Amino acid sequence: MFKKELGIFTFKDLVEYYPFRHIDKTRVNKITSLNPGSDYAQVGGRLKGIIKMGEKGAKRLVAFLQDDTGEIELTWFRGMSWIENTLVIGQAYLVFGRPAFFMGKVQMVHPELEIFAPEKADGKNFLEPIYSSTEKLKARGLTGRAMGKLTYTLMQLLSEKDFPENLPDSILKKYRFISRWDAFFNIHFPSSEEMHAHAVRRLKFEELFFAQLRLGLIRSTRHRSSQGWVFDKVGDLFNTFYSNYLVFRLTNAQKKVLKEIRRDLGTGKQMNRLLQGDVGSGKTIVALLSMLIAADNGFQSVLMAPTEILANQHFHSISDLLRDMPITVKLLTGSSVIRKRREILKACEDGSLSILIGTHAVIEDKVQFKNLGFAVIDEQHKFGVAQRAKLWKKNLLPPHILVMTATPIPRTLALTAYGDLDYSVIDELPPGRQPIETIHRFENKRPQVMDFIKKEIFKGRQVYIVYPLIEESSTLDYENLMKGFEEVKSFFPEPKYWISMVHGKQKPVQKETNMNRFVTGDTQIMVSTTVIEVGVNVSNATVMVIENAEKFGLSQLHQLRGRVGRGGEKSFCILLTGYKISNDAKERLKVLCATNDGFKIAEKDLELRGPGDTEGTRQSGLLNFKLANIIQDRVMLEVAKTIAIQIIDTDPDLSLAENLPIKNYIQLQKGKTVWSKIS
Repeated sequence: MFKKELGIFTFKDLVEYYPFRHIDKTRVNKITSLNPGSDYAQVGGRLKGIIKMGEKGAKRLVAFLQDDTGEIELTWFRGMSWIENTLVIGQAYLVFGRPAFFMGKVQMVHPELEIFAPEKADGKNFLEPIYSSTEKLKARGLTGRAMGKLTYTLMQLLSEKDFPENLPDSILKKYRFISRWDAFFNIHFPSSEEMHAHAVRRLKFEELFFAQLRLGLIRSTRHRSSQGWVFDKVGDLFNTFYSNYLVFRLTNAQKKVLKEIRRDLGTGKQMNRLLQGDVGSGKTIVALLSMLIAADNGFQSVLMAPTEILANQHFHSISDLLRDMPITVKLLTGSSVIRKRREILKACEDGSLSILIGTHAVIEDKVQFKNLGFAVIDEQHKFGVAQRAKLWKKNLLPPHILVMTATPIPRTLALTAYGDLDYSVIDELPPGRQPIETIHRFENKRPQVMDFIKKEIFKGRQVYIVYPLIEESSTLDYENLMKGFEEVKSFFPEPKYWISMVHGKQKPVQKETNMNRFVTGDTQIMVSTTVIEVGVNVSNATVMVIENAEKFGLSQLHQLRGRVGRGGEKSFCILLTGYKISNDAKERLKVLCATNDGFKIAEKDLELRGPGDTEGTRQSGLLNFKLANIIQDRVMLEVAKTIAIQIIDTDPDLSLAENLPIKNYIQLQKGKTVWSKIS
């Protein structure tokens, strides 16, 4: 039952099943001291009488308890017969519950009772833990209180030797941490609130420190032992493109990231680098320059994107940039016709193809390279680990890996979920880009919004109108989109205006045709679902209208907004909603209207949604801490990270005597637990 309901398999699991709060039963309050602001409280007195009140569904049992200051009513709506038979008039009881006031009288509903023995007058010597239970467990008598008794019995059978220290003395002394034994005992049965705080602080640090240490050890091992191809020169291809064909100057952030990548490529170790940058920050040009370094060293490159739209976008923009260079670039997707596919496979195999761009199709077994040395994975959170790993097997030594994301990752989350990767950030936009003005409008302002769109179209601009995608109901989504499409057509009739529509139910050819009509300027408005969240780059589009904006997450709203503002013209994002929106949705819209900074938005998104609900996080188990919270405990996370790095830098094998507690603990975690299983 424990296994199925709570995931408790061993005694260790039980000890690590922490109470969600504690109640102070060390004090017995006087009845007249209770007031409407009182939380849970304990009173003692004699039972003066019992009566049944009400009829049918409103029946209740009321008992009257009296001490030397006053009287309290105890009320039960369930289990009345059993309770009535148990209670003895004239008996002294200790009663615990949450006081409430009705018609000036103090009462407790469904309180806990026990005989008020003289030895219990001073209460217990620890705060009583309250544990989460389930209805099924409660039906078997395993209430939160019973869990406490079980845990207390177990702790009486254990001792300090069952909780060997896992932190060096230097850390314990510097940060004044209590011992592991004291921490585990006091997180369940603290003698005071202060001791409970000490226990929580110690165990939170332990969770964060070992998460950081494991990631750091993975990174350290890779740096020391993983072999990679050596790209020891920056040759003609890179220099010619950089000097003659790069149509704009790189930002300082792009130059910094490029230096980090060049350094990695010359070490002889496989690069595994995460590149994150806001929408439009210029990640693709950094990836292209890196692929040119690979070509200068005689290696092929591959760029894998999650959708055909995005793969096509990369192919067209990179082909255009390299049109005067002696570099062969091809596109491979699920829609590629058989004849073209055969040509591409042959060119990959004989080495005549320098850069392959595509979707999941590029990792198929049939795709064999002569000398793959560099792989770029765009919007990496859309791919599974197994899919990404297939790229590693495309050469004798794995290619260097650059994973890119336009979804800004808060530093706190990056430290936790991506700590095993080297980490680069492009944190400035190319020159000439104007900030996008974001406005929230209610449904009654729709006519004014449509008039504004007409003015922008009159200036020669283009517009996106996006509808939410609620995956549970694709039929409903489709109906909403079609209804929206008809409404847009009523505001923008043909032939004065032309509209493209793109959604997930369309065949790839139809979708691409409609998309291309908008890209080439053949249509002024694109009505779509969120399929255009990534990958569409139309510098002439200046307005993004997001319908039912309250139904989108903050990161997704920011991604959609990033589809405009890609040229030099002033751009706008209009968030349309109904009047009835939740407080959370109001907060999201307020944040988006206040800033264009993707990193600030990502931090706020993490605060609003919590770390366990963040899309695209790798190794999500690292975020499932029992106590620590990477948002609230970010200062402790930074400290844990710093200490972990210092230890790995000075003692990567954990062989020094002072680090043996750490090493022993890690080895113990890898093996079987030393405690017996709970049957």
